[in-house]
Amino acid sequence: MKRIALLGSTGSIGENVLSIVRQFPNRYQVTALAAGTNVQLLAPQIAEFQPRLVSVIDEAHAESLQKLLPSDWNGDVCYGTQGNCEVAAEADAEMTVTAIVGSAGLLPTLAAIENGKDIGLANKETLVMAGRLVMDAVRQKGVTLLPVDSEHSAIFQALEAGRREDVARIILTASGGPFLRKDKEALNHVTTEEALNHPNWNMGKKISIDSATLMNKGLEVIEAKWLFDMEVTGIKVVVHPQSIVHSLVEYQDGSVMAQLGIPDMKIPIAYALSYPERMALELEPLNLWQCGNLEFMEPDYERFPALKLAFEALERGGVSPAVLNGANEVAVAAFLDKKISFPQIAMIVGEALKRVQDGDDRVIEDLINADSEARAVAQSLIQSY
Repeated sequence: MKRIALLGSTGSIGENVLSIVRQFPNRYQVTALAAGTNVQLLAPQIAEFQPRLVSVIDEAHAESLQKLLPSDWNGDVCYGTQGNCEVAAEADAEMTVTAIVGSAGLLPTLAAIENGKDIGLANKETLVMAGRLVMDAVRQKGVTLLPVDSEHSAIFQALEAGRREDVARIILTASGGPFLRKDKEALNHVTTEEALNHPNWNMGKKISIDSATLMNKGLEVIEAKWLFDMEVTGIKVVVHPQSIVHSLVEYQDGSVMAQLGIPDMKIPIAYALSYPERMALELEPLNLWQCGNLEFMEPDYERFPALKLAFEALERGGVSPAVLNGANEVAVAAFLDKKISFPQIAMIVGEALKRVQDGDDRVIEDLINADSEARAVAQSLIQSY
């Protein structure tokens, strides 16, 4: 039985992880859970899975959670970044699944690696902010890091078809989000509700907005560089609106290997949990003859400049990806709060990249400082609009 610590248990990825555990109770046991503010959902998760340790965002939510817990549960409640790190490094866990959204996932993931836990990575910001540092730690500790994102899982699977030294490039697919066919002028007037309405995937608010701007794909490009040890010139993005082909690997002989499947996150999650095995999931199979035509097109960098900014940050290197991520998190939150327009998200990120450039991506303090400076720049710009 594999013992799992789960960060982000009340989010969409976390709930899917728990649904896999629920389907295979003889294979998996949850030893620790971390959530943010949703104690109303966390409490029944604790009652069902009986983890030994749980964490929430702060002391006030820890107190609220205590009032909801069943009387027969005898675990411990902690909170904050330190609490998340304790959950990530929980002594009995063999694998830590990091599904926290945003930069909050970085320090807990590092804590898990430091304590010898294998990682199921659904928090792309960890590698965006500190890819070099994290992957160095993975190698030094001899742990396994398995991707949970559907695109990176697809690449991971397609890479098993050949030798790494024969890979010409990896190709990440992007759905294009809800505004794929909107003209540039119309993007000035889209609403938060429209941006949250993803055509294929059921995701949290932040990742839904990132998908709409194509920043999510930009973050995945940076993540792919570190996961698969690729140069930026070997990473391409193609827009594929149907979300059936989850990503592809092209080999130097011209062969292209693709992983296909229905758009359901249980598939990559289960593969990360069971690797190298595959489990029989209770899902409808992909029906190719009902899929119709599958489209592929070049991204439009003019209408969706966030993707271009991500490539530029990766090429510049250093702390620039951390700046990109920090500014984007603040800008997306402001858009969700209806303080800025949709195009202003990328404008804010671009300006932060110009203003914050100094730092060493091998030094955690420099990465955290760059993140903080980028957030401050973004907040200042939001107030000026």
